[in-house]
Amino acid sequence: MSRGQQIGVLAIAALFLTSGICHFLLTPFFVAIMPPYLPWHRAAVYVSGVFELAGALGLLMARTRRAAGLGLFLLTILVTPANVHMALHPELYPAFSETALILRLPAQAMLLALIYYAAIRPPHEGAVPRST
Repeated sequence: MSRGQQIGVLAIAALFLTSGICHFLLTPFFVAIMPPYLPWHRAAVYVSGVFELAGALGLLMARTRRAAGLGLFLLTILVTPANVHMALHPELYPAFSETALILRLPAQAMLLALIYYAAIRPPHEGAVPRST
């Protein structure tokens, strides 16, 4: 792994570890941001929290890093409806500025790119070949 990938893995692991813990400590907040058309809000918050914690820990071990990266990539896509819902209905979330809610969407795209770069992409992909 390159130094950049190592830093990326640590940053992603820290983000998902923190977020996963928050799913259990701040459950009402996460339940409140779920779109009303999705079922089982509390259960979904707990399940996603477990997957965030498992993914964060899986990133830290070389043997499970790619699988954890794939899982966190998918999980990040699956939470997109909550981020879109918040951006479309800022009046429901007065604690956040409308700008912050909108910026979450490109930030999510950047997180997906970082997960791919640091944890999913084969180590040789994008490497500059050596001249002999």
